[in-house]
Amino acid sequence: MRRSRYFLPTLRENPAEAQIVSHRLMLRAGMIRQSSAGIYSWLPLGHRVLRKIEQVVREEMNAAGCQEILMPAVQPAELWEESGRYQDYGKEMLRFTDSTTGRCSSARLMRRS
Repeated sequence: MRRSRYFLPTLRENPAEAQIVSHRLMLRAGMIRQSSAGIYSWLPLGHRVLRKIEQVVREEMNAAGCQEILMPAVQPAELWEESGRYQDYGKEMLRFTDSTTGRCSSARLMRRS
């Protein structure tokens, strides 16, 4: 793809909400865009960089004999309650209720494995 056709919305000035240098640079370079507090969209350049970093880490893990796993983004409430962190997070935590049991039925499976 030609660079002239590449979606790269860069910023000329530092965003006021970005206090960390790497955060400012990623916003200014058009790698990410913030949609709300703590929620970011990976733009084409940032997504490409993220994939390259994943590739390097994956190669190093393979060379060291490690195995990759993929964990769920949503965990059962019991796991958070066990650690004592369930009540520490207020409105920021997204909470779901299972329509049949009120809890995630996979909680027991995750503990046993």
